[in-house]
Amino acid sequence: MNMYMNAVVVGADRLGNIPSLLKNHNIEIYHHISGRDPSHQKKTYQLPSGTEVVILLTDFLGHNVMKSFRSAAQKAGVPVVACRRSLCSMQEALTKCGYGNCADCPQKQNKEVKMVNRVNKMKMVA
Repeated sequence: MNMYMNAVVVGADRLGNIPSLLKNHNIEIYHHISGRDPSHQKKTYQLPSGTEVVILLTDFLGHNVMKSFRSAAQKAGVPVVACRRSLCSMQEALTKCGYGNCADCPQKQNKEVKMVNRVNKMKMVA
């Protein structure tokens, strides 16, 4: 059984460090589409079978391409994550959409630090 979710990434010619960020979120790039091909702008696109999430890199996509892939994802019942092609933007979008990396989550780390501080204060009082 594959522990990664299959993602279709739409937009950008090169992905840079995005694949490694996605792996940290248990997401694997199943298919990458640059969106530059003129046929992507005119036809309704059907997602590859097995697609579990669609990631749209909005700063490298035209409105028609974005609309086409959003529509295809909606028809397939697949969630869409839209963000710019930067690691910070993608990290934020993934976290907001519920694909956060729990080990690196700042909220989880803050809770753990607060818990340790609370325990230490209780030890001092006792």
